[in-house]
Amino acid sequence: MSDVEDEGHSTPIQTPGQLIVVVLAAFIVPVVVLSLIGRFAVESSVDPNSPAFSEEAVAKRLHPVGKLVIAGDSTQPQAQAGEGAVLAATAPATASAAPAAEGPAEKAKTIYTASCAACHATGAAGAPKVGDNAAWAPRIKTGTETLYTSALKGKNAMPPKGGNAGLSDDDVKAVVDYMVSQSK
Repeated sequence: MSDVEDEGHSTPIQTPGQLIVVVLAAFIVPVVVLSLIGRFAVESSVDPNSPAFSEEAVAKRLHPVGKLVIAGDSTQPQAQAGEGAVLAATAPATASAAPAAEGPAEKAKTIYTASCAACHATGAAGAPKVGDNAAWAPRIKTGTETLYTSALKGKNAMPPKGGNAGLSDDDVKAVVDYMVSQSK
């Protein structure tokens, strides 16, 4: 009777050698299959001699999108030719230096256009739109010193000096005066 019970519980693995082969196969087969799938996924029909892979094309795609300008830097950044206009990071430094020959009101307007209009003309990030009397009235009531402090030190989403660290405190105050005059 014990022979009948043993036959019902037998396995295809009868020897230790068979067990070793099955264990090794359980590790090797998945590794080989995954390796083949990975190789198939990575290989593609892209022609490495294509003009898209030329050094000029790659360099054009990888060119920097901006240039770091340190406040007080005496050198003026040069606008890069091609691909459009002056880089956004260089615009504030150029804008603060360019209006030196203009009158104070024109200089404030020029700085506003270069540094502040992106938010204050559109209302981005909750900035009060220039000319929106209802939005500016409570701010104007707090007094010009409070407005100056907010503009110089930043408030809510607005960074100090509107993100243009190259501006002098007097320039920032002049721009605040300009925006207030347009919003009364």
